[in-house]
Amino acid sequence: MASSSRSKVLSMYKTMLRESQKFSSYNYRTYAIRRIRDAFREKKNVCDSHEIQTLVNLGRENLDVIQRQVTIGHLYTTQKLIIESSGNQ
Repeated sequence: MASSSRSKVLSMYKTMLRESQKFSSYNYRTYAIRRIRDAFREKKNVCDSHEIQTLVNLGRENLDVIQRQVTIGHLYTTQKLIIESSGNQ
């Protein structure tokens, strides 16, 4: 892998992890981080420059999806339900 491709991939990896940390839901956050790490580990030995470029483009699309989902998640946040208990039942 060329050094410029390597730096692009590492930058994308860090950006995807950073964006995934912004999920407000613990389940979404941990799932996204786990999937990102697994995908990058699975493809770490790819040497073909055409395939690397294809994977980088796919990574950009997935980064865009993560960013949109984080934004949507913040738009539709819910507040926790607070139930007041009274002494008279």
